[in-house]
Amino acid sequence: MNNQDNISVLHQKFIELLEQLYGSFNKEKNKFESTSNSKIARDLFYSDSQFSRLINGTASEGEFKRAVRNVERSLELASLKTDGTTPVVAPKKQKRSPLPAILFLALTFSTLYFAIPYFTTPEVIAENQPQEASRFDMLKWSFENHYINPYVKLKELPEDCYYPCYKYQGKWTLEKEYKIPFFRERNGFHYVAKEATMYSNCLQAERITEGEAFEGYEYQRHEIWYDKRELPIDSFLVHSGSTKIRPEYTNAVFEEDANFVKIAYVHTFFRGEYAIDSASVYRSGKVIGRDIEFIADEQLLESLSSTKLLEDLKSEVNAIAQNRLEDFSKPINCSPAKAPKNDFHLVDEGDTLEFNCQFSTGRFLVDYNKTYRLEYQYINNVCR
Repeated sequence: MNNQDNISVLHQKFIELLEQLYGSFNKEKNKFESTSNSKIARDLFYSDSQFSRLINGTASEGEFKRAVRNVERSLELASLKTDGTTPVVAPKKQKRSPLPAILFLALTFSTLYFAIPYFTTPEVIAENQPQEASRFDMLKWSFENHYINPYVKLKELPEDCYYPCYKYQGKWTLEKEYKIPFFRERNGFHYVAKEATMYSNCLQAERITEGEAFEGYEYQRHEIWYDKRELPIDSFLVHSGSTKIRPEYTNAVFEEDANFVKIAYVHTFFRGEYAIDSASVYRSGKVIGRDIEFIADEQLLESLSSTKLLEDLKSEVNAIAQNRLEDFSKPINCSPAKAPKNDFHLVDEGDTLEFNCQFSTGRFLVDYNKTYRLEYQYINNVCR
């Protein structure tokens, strides 16, 4: 079977699976009988253009495979809600609770996973096999499926439409990496923030004015590097005593510098709260759990001078793990970000939130910039 035949089979399977959720499919109009394509795209966390490619059979084989798995997971969840005899149908809309019970359980499970005393025995992984799936998938599943919807919906907004957080709901990603030299008993350690994915929904709490805050559940996959020169932290700052990092350090590519060796991956689960006013967004929050995965010894020894050095470095990183990454787990200290738009109704996909923060490492404070980009917005329409 050639590639095009595979795509045809996957396209047909995709349609048949969706028919179990949304009723029969009209091939002439490329639409389902009960729900618009745009609504289904939102349910499955696709853009309209992505879903259009899938429906019209023009997506790639990889896209179809992922789409089929996505719908199969939705059907599996639906089956949990039936007694085995009731046909699977799209769920009726219900009044939203602050955090659906199943979402709460999923996030609690994620938190417990990270908080297990696994910190004292970090896992060893191969350089090209970062095993982030088991960590990220639970958070992703909590937000990206048809039967769990923690978002405030358009019809639930007040009559005057004043509910700023509704336009901030969705999926945010780290726009650009940042680096931080950090202090241990020896110099040479560096923290590189590579990836972050945050799902946000309106925060409903008695202490919060309605609609003026949202919460974010964030998975981070970062790295710890070792500089064989063991240069002191001051070497990477604008001047001694400064908190600002040199631009050349920020722009450096460690992978292209033989002095730097990647030691481990760092996986983090973070919960943040974001307060909105007319011009700014204020960020607060803290790490819920974190663990470290070492690069395989044989790969590290290719770049390090001795087994003794390798053991020393692993001991230092283990000390970080045993202390629950104390410095990294303190509540963050960030200046407010400028609101993407003066009119919150105009906030849209592609907008960013840029936070200037300070990281505490030993007796040093180091500035860094963390910018989130709104990749998927739950409510595209404007409340009127």
